[in-house]
Amino acid sequence: MDAFPIILSLLLFTAIVPMFEGCDQTRQGCRIQEGKCLCGIGCYSEYRYSNYDECHKALKGRRYDFCAQGPCNHNGVCVQTSQEPGYKCRCSGTGYYGARCEIKCHGQNTTTKQELPFECIVI
Repeated sequence: MDAFPIILSLLLFTAIVPMFEGCDQTRQGCRIQEGKCLCGIGCYSEYRYSNYDECHKALKGRRYDFCAQGPCNHNGVCVQTSQEPGYKCRCSGTGYYGARCEIKCHGQNTTTKQELPFECIVI
């Protein structure tokens, strides 16, 4: 018996499971990200629309697009969610963090004992 498919399955499983650890429920659906419909599987709260057609209608203005107002600062990426306030800003790689990417990251060599937000960690 060839062990490759089993090993590949385990690697995929271990790569995907951590993405959903913070989720209380996962679903297949779509969300608006960077002005386009992105469909896949993820946290229920991040996949606001059940399917592509529903997401596409939202992009055409038939549903309210919370991200159209540009709530994220410093080139943060706005993603619609089903939880209040209806969007989430992804700040990774911007040098900022916070609900709207409004707080500047301090350098990693800071002398304070403050914990560094994950958006500010540079790998």
